[in-house]
Amino acid sequence: MRRGSFQEGMVDYAAVGATQAADLMGYPPHRSVPAENSWRIGSGQARFASSTEALLSWSALRGAGLEVSNVRPASGPTYAGVSFDAEGSPIAPSRLEADQRFAADGTPYVGAGTTVHVHGRVKGMRGDAELRVISAVEEPRRVGFALGTVSGSVVSGEESFLLEWRDDDEVWFTVRAFDRPTAVLYRLLPPLVKRRRRELFQRYLRAISPLYATPS
Repeated sequence: MRRGSFQEGMVDYAAVGATQAADLMGYPPHRSVPAENSWRIGSGQARFASSTEALLSWSALRGAGLEVSNVRPASGPTYAGVSFDAEGSPIAPSRLEADQRFAADGTPYVGAGTTVHVHGRVKGMRGDAELRVISAVEEPRRVGFALGTVSGSVVSGEESFLLEWRDDDEVWFTVRAFDRPTAVLYRLLPPLVKRRRRELFQRYLRAISPLYATPS
């Protein structure tokens, strides 16, 4: 089991961990637009394992058409045994030296404290950003992480990705997010925030689940 949270350094928003809050959709952080969706992506241990591998090797972002570069794991020990309460506040921290793992192309796996640069466009909308993994969890039937914006994005906020292998053997993929527009165009045209988020969600789903792969 691995759990991690990383608070060192700065993200550009105050409500760190709010994607973990049960009431995100009803009470999002101030001036932000919340979003969430869940999809059944199959069943069984094999599907959970393959989806986990894809998620932790940045496939959701890459599958969204974003280039992932300059992946910088946190230096020194991270925190283990961290969970979140109903308001998204971290509880029960403890320190752990974690082994660094790598994807087949040599890119470090997702880990708490990792900083990454993404670059690209989503249907003409800019997807550039510096992001930090603010929390990560790996359990036998539950794997996920949350990314927070550090700089360079047209929006400020957080998104979380979660895979669950449930007791009924079904595997579910859930993405939750909140975005506060920072670029002038997005502040003037708030519907662009929702449009951008909807497109990202669908691309994440196609990247993680073969059930939703784009037909050739």
